Amino acid sequence: MVEFYIKNEVTHELPSNDLPKFYSFGVPTYTNLGDQAVSLAQKKYIEREFPEYQFIEILEDDNDEGIEIVKKAIRPGDIVSFVGGGNMGSLYTDHEEARRKVFSTFVDNLTISFPQSMHFEDNEHGKAEEKLSQAAYAKNSHLFLIARDAQSYHRMQTTFKNKVLFTPDMVLYMKPVKHEVERSSALIVLRHDSEKVVKQETVDGIKNMLSDNYSVDETDTVLDTVKRITPINREKLFKQELELFAKQEIIVTDRWHAMVFSVLTGTPCLLFGNSYGKGKHAYFDWLEHINWVSYTDEDDLERIQQQVNELMQVHTHEYDIKDDFNQLRHVIQLNSNKYGL
Repeated sequence: MVEFYIKNEVTHELPSNDLPKFYSFGVPTYTNLGDQAVSLAQKKYIEREFPEYQFIEILEDDNDEGIEIVKKAIRPGDIVSFVGGGNMGSLYTDHEEARRKVFSTFVDNLTISFPQSMHFEDNEHGKAEEKLSQAAYAKNSHLFLIARDAQSYHRMQTTFKNKVLFTPDMVLYMKPVKHEVERSSALIVLRHDSEKVVKQETVDGIKNMLSDNYSVDETDTVLDTVKRITPINREKLFKQELELFAKQEIIVTDRWHAMVFSVLTGTPCLLFGNSYGKGKHAYFDWLEHINWVSYTDEDDLERIQQQVNELMQVHTHEYDIKDDFNQLRHVIQLNSNKYGL
């Protein structure tokens, strides 16, 4: 039975009121807190900025059945969306297949693909998946693709005929959080999947370097303490993750969202790259001006040490990237005006 999440409550039936609906498909249940934070940020964005819409989340597990139910209930002014974060492309085909089904089904309504990175592999598999996505996306003339980094923006423009917007990752919409805690350790947050490119010898060298001054822990943004995350327990786990980051003197990571969590908590952070450059490009697009986070491709430990030392000397400052979401705001506002909402 399909679970629909509205205002942190779960129901098995769509509401029958007259409020315009904002349907969010693809909401993850897996335990990557980066992707969970994206879903949470989308919800907060729509509910704060466009309260005239009733925001309804459909879990990735219920994608196909959810589509069939929404098809029977959707009205002209309603908006359909697919969750941001993650990757549009051939690396995670189950997510891409779900995305295609949503986009090619609701062709008469404004459809938004929330900010994504994009990467179709340059091989037979990647090219085949790209053609399938091109065919599905082309069916929807009301579809807006949103890129969260310049590299993906240009790739989307040259790959698809749909309209493409350029907007930060949705988690950067979240407000900074001050924690009254003592910083006392260093945290290494590294991925353990096909996107990892940082050499183990570099990781070991960084551990030894940091251990001269701090107790060093190692973790990932993918939790192993829970088996499933839904909109019911998502925000609590997200807040716990921010508290963990706020206790650190320094974060070293190859996870884009680990850097974003560092931004939100004012924690010095050094970001390494992944296999296709999403973190690097997004950093230079949106975060280069924030002085307590930095990016590196270095594997020379002396230069890494110098970057870490520089990060430890800086002070946090105010920042505001709210205006960078204006393209997204404009598209939704036009829909509201069109239908008199």
